[in-house]
Amino acid sequence: MDTKEVFEYLTRRIHSVVAATADEDGLPVTCVVDIMDADDDGLYFLTAAGKGFYNRLQRGGYLALSGMSGRDTLSRTAVSVRGKVRQLGSGPLPRLLQKNPYMLQIYPTAQSRRALTVFQMYQGQGELFDLSRRPIERFSFTFGGEPPPNEGYFITQSCSGCRICASVCPQECIDFSSLPARILQQHCLHCGNCMQVCPHGAVVRRGI
Repeated sequence: MDTKEVFEYLTRRIHSVVAATADEDGLPVTCVVDIMDADDDGLYFLTAAGKGFYNRLQRGGYLALSGMSGRDTLSRTAVSVRGKVRQLGSGPLPRLLQKNPYMLQIYPTAQSRRALTVFQMYQGQGELFDLSRRPIERFSFTFGGEPPPNEGYFITQSCSGCRICASVCPQECIDFSSLPARILQQHCLHCGNCMQVCPHGAVVRRGI
């Protein structure tokens, strides 16, 4: 899987996401928006200039979003993305409306669509988390020149190979084929059990 495939999944399969911004006091505010298009340059969505969401985007220039598909928890795939946003204006609006014609029922006239403006998330990082697979699948990605994240649980040279951590790992994602043992990041739940039980303090947490 690559970033382009995640963006396509987010746009086509999930589409409606919960988006988080910050208000004037720095407190989180959420709303639901539709991710209407994606390409190599980022994600695209729109809002009306009179909305509080528009003002928060303009003020903060940053957005975090999450969405999921699936019937229940064990069949769900979730995607979370966070990054910098910028206003593109009405130029890309015809393209987004063509790809999302239901918007013409919400804003039926050219006059009513004058309030709409397009935003692009152009730089950031994200993660796809698939609970429908066994073991679970986790895929992290960046775009727009964002440096790769270095986050998760890692086993250092202090590892003795005692395998105590393996006894509490819910996804059995610790590889002991060599020492120090290695956590398979693509299957890790980030529960922290391994760090809690390691008698040598060999497990460290980074960035989470």
